[in-house]
Amino acid sequence: MSEPKPGPPEYKVYRSRRGPLARGGDLEALRRRLSRVRDGDREPPAQRRGITPGRVLKWIALAVAGWMLLSLLIFFVSAQLQEGVSAKAERALSGGGNLLTGSTILVLGSDARRGESIDESQEGPSRADTIMLVHASLGSVRKLSIPRDIEAEIPGFGTQKINASYALGGPALTIETLESFLGNGLEINHLVEVDFEDFPELVDALGGITVNNKTRICSPPFDNFWKGLNFRKGEIELDGTRALGYARVRKNTCAPGEDDRARAARQQEVLRAMGDKVTSVETFFRLPWVSWQAPRALKSDMKGPGLMALFADLATGNSDETEVLEAGCCINGSNLFVSEGAKEDAVRKLLEGS
Repeated sequence: MSEPKPGPPEYKVYRSRRGPLARGGDLEALRRRLSRVRDGDREPPAQRRGITPGRVLKWIALAVAGWMLLSLLIFFVSAQLQEGVSAKAERALSGGGNLLTGSTILVLGSDARRGESIDESQEGPSRADTIMLVHASLGSVRKLSIPRDIEAEIPGFGTQKINASYALGGPALTIETLESFLGNGLEINHLVEVDFEDFPELVDALGGITVNNKTRICSPPFDNFWKGLNFRKGEIELDGTRALGYARVRKNTCAPGEDDRARAARQQEVLRAMGDKVTSVETFFRLPWVSWQAPRALKSDMKGPGLMALFADLATGNSDETEVLEAGCCINGSNLFVSEGAKEDAVRKLLEGS
């Protein structure tokens, strides 16, 4: 009997892995691995995020903060470089007072013979051309102008026009004269002397100011305004030189009945207009230049932080209200007279606002 023929040998079937050159996903994986090797085994760079409103606002906020910080530093540097008031004037000031809670500042502008709009050919001691009391606190600024033709007792010099106190004894005697003359608990805490030479540059740094002129002005020549000055009634734009002239107009032939009380009101209007301009969008773009010029136009016992607080008060609490010490006419032909009742009312409004 014959043996059966052997069948095909048994074998196991092994499924091989797909080769590196296989199509599809494996080929793409190889490409990625090779790419990582070429790049030093680094992960592929992340995709850049697109511009979003939130990111734009963030960069704008950072730019605004940086601009304001730069302006603040410039202000402090400029303030530290300026000359302060005399030691005698500092001693005459009353202690206390806080520009956040309430402080009284005497603002003086003298007709010293220098600056473009000041007639240097004139001689004689300087008299106070501007006398203004400012009671400032955060969110509130009240102003009281003292007409320079008011008759007052000047300690040690008898009865004269009140602005003569500056010529006789400088700001120290003016402080003493005002506290004695007005009485009713008035204490002057700080002093600011306006430099008429640099004042126009400050107004120009602001981009000019807009004042509301109450009456038409036709001024004959004075100081170095050889052609005089003319201003129409209503809102008018003023550059630095014309703003100084507007505040210093001495006679108005278009309103011959005006006296120094009208002039004092115009000076307050200039201060109000400057306070309004400080908070404008236009001034924001000029802020570093304004920050440099502002301290240069002043001499004060206050340094950087104090002056900054004063400007902040003017910006946040500026008012359209104009207060001029009520005075009657006239003594000795031209001097103005102030009653005790008018003094009491003026000091109360200045300090208390009522």
